[in-house]
Amino acid sequence: MLGRMDEHRGDRRRRPFRFGVVGESVRSADALLSTARRAEELGYATLTLRDHFVAEPFGDQLAPMVALAAAAGATRTLRLGTMVASNDFRHPVMLAKEAATLDHLSGGRFELGMGAGWLRSEYERAGMAFDAAGTRVGRLEESLRILRSLLAGEKADFAGEHYRVDGLTVFPAPARRPPILVGAGSARMLGIGGRLADTVGILPRALPDGTISDEISERLPETIARKVDLVREAAGDRDVELSMLVSPTFGADPRAAAAKVAVLRGWGASSMELVLDMPSQFVGPPEHIAEQMAARRDRYGFGYYLVSDADMERFAPVVALLGA
Repeated sequence: MLGRMDEHRGDRRRRPFRFGVVGESVRSADALLSTARRAEELGYATLTLRDHFVAEPFGDQLAPMVALAAAAGATRTLRLGTMVASNDFRHPVMLAKEAATLDHLSGGRFELGMGAGWLRSEYERAGMAFDAAGTRVGRLEESLRILRSLLAGEKADFAGEHYRVDGLTVFPAPARRPPILVGAGSARMLGIGGRLADTVGILPRALPDGTISDEISERLPETIARKVDLVREAAGDRDVELSMLVSPTFGADPRAAAAKVAVLRGWGASSMELVLDMPSQFVGPPEHIAEQMAARRDRYGFGYYLVSDADMERFAPVVALLGA
């Protein structure tokens, strides 16, 4: 599997690194602006915000599109993105209008991250139908096709199972289509990301009960390699960026740090060796983590890593070591 993946990817593995911050603990205007400015100072490429209207499991969140517009006015080079917008919360035409406006106001710095929606309790508490995964994913695929057309400045004509658009354009027309990221963990989602996104964020799979899998198998090298293969096969000749949200664990001894992760995640201390080789786990001092990231870019192709704002300061030395 790894051999086929490497052959298919070719020289795309050497895409330059970039790093992002997920503003998970941002609860106020002051916190938003200070986090955005500090991320820019530290050399991060992006500030992203989640899209939830319940506190669990990440804490209360600001509305991403409005908050990102404010962050754009406080920064000059920092890119702004959603990580990720739930497709079911907005009609794609409305989302295209908001994305085009935010891209215009930020001087072309917006990146649209999209997902199918996964948190059942959120849907239920909002009185929204939590449809079967196949239906939600089907809606996302149609939405992405509409968004790609509108945000490219084209006249959109689309008639699908879930959406219909008849000769619509969006204002303001972006100078270039904002990059689109799709967060994906299942085979179908990975294929959609490979075909329609500029960046695919590799995730553990979402479960039918409306949670994200915590199975250790979802994080092992062979699983990640298989998911990368699915993206690459769907992408064909398109050069799709690979991304992952990670929680680094710092410490002088990588093995001790890995054992800590294994225990805290409930996998048991005996899983320490597995943690050391997990593509989503980075443990040890900054220099060791930088080496791990370089090796995993060569092995899998990951070039865009995001960390929580809680890790932004501690992770900054890694950004300095690997940033362009």
